[in-house]
Amino acid sequence: MLIDPMYPKSFASDNHAGVHPDILEAMASANQGDAPAYGDDTWTAAFAEKVKEVFGPEAEGFAVLNGAGANMVGLALTLTRRYDAVVCADSAHIATNEGGAAERLLGVKLLTVPTSHGKLRPADIESRLRGLGDPHESQPAVVSISQVTELGTCYSPDEIAALAETAHASGLRLHVDGARLANAAAHLGCDLRAVTTDVGVDVFSFGGTKNGALAAEAVVVLDPSLAEAVPFLRRQSLQLASKMRFISTQLTALLSDDLWRRNARHANQMAARLAAGLSDIPGTSLAYPVESNAVFAQLPHPVAEALRRRYLFHYWDEPAGLVRWMTAFDTTPEHVDDFLDDLRKAAEAT
Repeated sequence: MLIDPMYPKSFASDNHAGVHPDILEAMASANQGDAPAYGDDTWTAAFAEKVKEVFGPEAEGFAVLNGAGANMVGLALTLTRRYDAVVCADSAHIATNEGGAAERLLGVKLLTVPTSHGKLRPADIESRLRGLGDPHESQPAVVSISQVTELGTCYSPDEIAALAETAHASGLRLHVDGARLANAAAHLGCDLRAVTTDVGVDVFSFGGTKNGALAAEAVVVLDPSLAEAVPFLRRQSLQLASKMRFISTQLTALLSDDLWRRNARHANQMAARLAAGLSDIPGTSLAYPVESNAVFAQLPHPVAEALRRRYLFHYWDEPAGLVRWMTAFDTTPEHVDDFLDDLRKAAEAT
């Protein structure tokens, strides 16, 4: 077994984790003989039915290859005019970490809003609606939020419902980047429907890759009037996989027997364990509430650099000494405790 001896466990991203054994088993089961391509197979049909079971009878699920692609397809559904714009937090993934894909591929203006802890409020949406009807300004057409946010915080169902009400009152749609939707629901102690279907979301992505899958994401459409366009936009966005069965079966496995919840809950618990362990380490502090599988911490630079010689993780704001640590479904208590021990030694040595 090949393991990088320099890095016993990565805390840089949940994308660094492997694939959950149950998902590998599901993929192996789908690897029997030939099957029609591009989603015309029984595994993809089963995934579509699972989406309706989990999110409601009007929900339509479409498997795609990656999270940025899911966002582009989802946003494209809600942007129908050349002068449309997206209201989002200034920390949103679509604004900071997708290489300008929204601007380049969709030709859309992002109306970003400074936020506290990465979360939009109804007043933030209203602040970007003052140009409605003004031909000198791009016209807001959709509000996009991240669940979990880029700062590791979670929107409650009531908070999402309030955003949906504000958006819909002005004719806007609500889109959710759900790359870590499972982690949010696990933290909130609710099912996936409670933070999507039941609170007025129009379209969202369901992230599988960060929760134990292999290159498997989904666009889920809750407004029936939008679903007809997805097959065309998915193909045009290069997100239609030829061997779709291997993506669909992974997503079905995640949505079955609460595998999504078990994986996400464990990752969240490991982040909470890591955050709690900082309490007796001098010079360290939490920057944001720990509500998912992300821990943002302030560290002295010498401590961070000493730790980075043994572990993979990223600076969030290097001049400020702000780092981000991510846990995953396969992070163990021993991984966390060893990391904390090394952090403590680095802090004591500086």
